[in-house]
Amino acid sequence: MIKIGGGNLNEALEELERERGISKDVLVSSLCDAMVAAYKKHMRNKEATNIEAILDEQSGEIGVFSTKVVVKDVEDDETQISLDEAKEIDEDVEEGDEVKLEVTPEQFGRIAAQAAKQVLTQRIREAERNLVLNEFLDKKGTLTTGIIQRVENRNVIVNIGKTDAIMPQKEQIPGEYYKPGNRIRVFVLNVKETTRLPQVIVSHAHAEIVRELFELEVPEIEDGIVEIKSISREAGYRTKIAVWSNDPEVDSVGACIGPRGSRIQTIVSELKNEKIDIVRYSEDPVEYIVNALSPARVVSVDIMADEEGAHEAMVVVPDDQLSLAIGREGQNVRLAHKLTGWKIDIKSVTQMEKAEAAHTYEEPEEVVEDDFEQEDELQQEIEEEMNQQAIDEEDIQEEVAAEDETSSEEE
Repeated sequence: MIKIGGGNLNEALEELERERGISKDVLVSSLCDAMVAAYKKHMRNKEATNIEAILDEQSGEIGVFSTKVVVKDVEDDETQISLDEAKEIDEDVEEGDEVKLEVTPEQFGRIAAQAAKQVLTQRIREAERNLVLNEFLDKKGTLTTGIIQRVENRNVIVNIGKTDAIMPQKEQIPGEYYKPGNRIRVFVLNVKETTRLPQVIVSHAHAEIVRELFELEVPEIEDGIVEIKSISREAGYRTKIAVWSNDPEVDSVGACIGPRGSRIQTIVSELKNEKIDIVRYSEDPVEYIVNALSPARVVSVDIMADEEGAHEAMVVVPDDQLSLAIGREGQNVRLAHKLTGWKIDIKSVTQMEKAEAAHTYEEPEEVVEDDFEQEDELQQEIEEEMNQQAIDEEDIQEEVAAEDETSSEEE
């Protein structure tokens, strides 16, 4: 037996378990496997299958043992032992039983320590990787809190517990300054398994962050009374969220705003004063589109196409509401399109009246003139053909009469 830690070994394993979160049983198993690997390498017998290491946690001693079967006549020294030799170890042993013989080589301490260190380090890394992988696979698609560590190549590195996550530039809020040491709420976007620790990708611009914040701040949403139907977001600028109440007595929009705007103000502060429009969801597409275009007023909504893969609507707004309905650089109508899933074309009342007037005046008149011109040309062709037929008939009659007169004179 080799003494590797004395009475402090058990305490060391327990401390390692607390610090790394790795089970002590896993550590003991790894240490024993390391001893077996070192023994096989030392004895140059990698094919041996009856070798195991046993650790006494209290004394800190570990030894390598070979398991052999008790037989009457030994045919294989590596795996068998005679009954007489076995009885020297245990008087009660019988033929067919198994006995364990310590085979720990002398001067094996240094070799075992090196092998144990290598294998144990590898096993700890594997155990840590699996712990992190399992933990963050469960957290995928949820909101978590982290601490900004540093910025590397435009990527923000965020510590979220047992590992550092990466926030790519496209998942950052435009214009946001990410200062190391600041706490930040991020959305766990993806977890990629690698040869080292798993790579966790997080986002600060994902629309689901808004959903999570509303679920945290609005009890009615957490209880299922108010339901979030859709979210469209342009991070750092504006968000539209469509909500629906499953209880007629609960106002979905009012519940999200909270008493004197307390709930929505907390969410806006968390999102660095990003503008949020709370829209009342409706199964009627016309009403839903009107609500989605708020705060602009709408005169009318005409459904142009409503079929699978094609949802188009024409919206008419007052002249003074056109720029508000479209939004800066088309932001309002773009977010309304993402929220509702409808392609929205917006015109002012004046634009619509001009378009209708032009359509009514030009197209029918051109059609009527074309029809009359075609009828006149056809009538003229018929008359010319009839006149030509009459002329041809007169010529034929004159030729016949002339032939008759010539025949009479000859007679």
